[in-house]
Amino acid sequence: MTITLIISGGIAAYKSLELIRRLREAGWHIVPILTRAGAQFVTPLSVAALAGEKVYQDLWSLTDEAEMGHIRLARDAELIVVAPATANMIAKMAQGIADDLASAVLLATDRPVLIAPAMNPAMWENAATQENVKILRARGVHIVEPQAGDMACGEFGTGRMAEVPDIRAAIEKISGARPLAGKHAIVTAGATQEPIDPVRFISNGSSGKQGIAIAAALMRLGARVTLIHGAIQIAAPPGIKVVAVRTADEMWQAVQRALPADIAICAAAVADYAPSEIQQQKIKKSGAGDITLTLRPTVDILKSLSAHPQRPKLVIGFALESQSLLKNAQQKLLAKGCDWLLANEITSEHNPMHADENKITLLCGAETVEWGVTSKESVGLRLAEKISDHFNKPN
Repeated sequence: MTITLIISGGIAAYKSLELIRRLREAGWHIVPILTRAGAQFVTPLSVAALAGEKVYQDLWSLTDEAEMGHIRLARDAELIVVAPATANMIAKMAQGIADDLASAVLLATDRPVLIAPAMNPAMWENAATQENVKILRARGVHIVEPQAGDMACGEFGTGRMAEVPDIRAAIEKISGARPLAGKHAIVTAGATQEPIDPVRFISNGSSGKQGIAIAAALMRLGARVTLIHGAIQIAAPPGIKVVAVRTADEMWQAVQRALPADIAICAAAVADYAPSEIQQQKIKKSGAGDITLTLRPTVDILKSLSAHPQRPKLVIGFALESQSLLKNAQQKLLAKGCDWLLANEITSEHNPMHADENKITLLCGAETVEWGVTSKESVGLRLAEKISDHFNKPN
């Protein structure tokens, strides 16, 4: 399948090089168009080397127009992607201006178009840009929303181009690509609650957002997903089989009932300990002073699943650490017997349980990859993409 990729002029053009690489790994044929402004940020040589294809730049090239004119560039691809899409390019698209090769291709195409805007926050929020975006949406142009963050210009706001996994996921959704079709994934999420008495319990502050984001990303790539969750703060998207539980024991029983599976991701924050005895009546506060609560270890779901006779082909765990992140994560990877581990850290400045962002270090065999601070949705997309690559890599 072929994508015509238009790279317009912005500092985010460097991400387009990674996008080319990731799309080619997924089997896409990339035909790149580099605008004059885009060539100020990335070179035709680097684009051509990654795409394995000639880079098209000039509307008035006699050779290009003879061999593959702008009409063929507009029609031979299954999809046109503009990344980055600058305010200028968006304005041209909205107004039907075709004064260079890229804009002429966009005006001539009858194929789906996806844009990934990237610009200064003030330019993105400007009424003219927002009106142009509104026009493109009404025409059916697909848009991967820009993200908020620090900009190359030193300002902060919404305008950063979406991350490569987000763009790739949007491409796969538009194209109908379902690389995980036929795979069954079990995802655990949220916090377990271990009762002390009829009104009190031991738990933690997990929101379930990360596990739900992972489940949604896997479903988007075609997997059949069973989400087994404890206490959560958001609802799972439609299309996912949901099993609600309360305790660690209930979660482990639900996981076993959901087997067999190809993939298991243990993202739930399972309480490590539970009361040895649950009081049948509410414990009354008295003037007698302190009380003693005896605890027992709960079932280790990740370790038990990794050793299960119906062990999924790929078992992935999480490690939330407050110190020695990498050392403790590597020890947990070995101790649990899982295949991959996503390590994140809780500090006085950042608690990933309560936030919409996460900072992940992925331990994948001998490979260690730092994803940096990014949204939990992006973490889900990156992990789903990594899983897709694992199952679809050439033998």
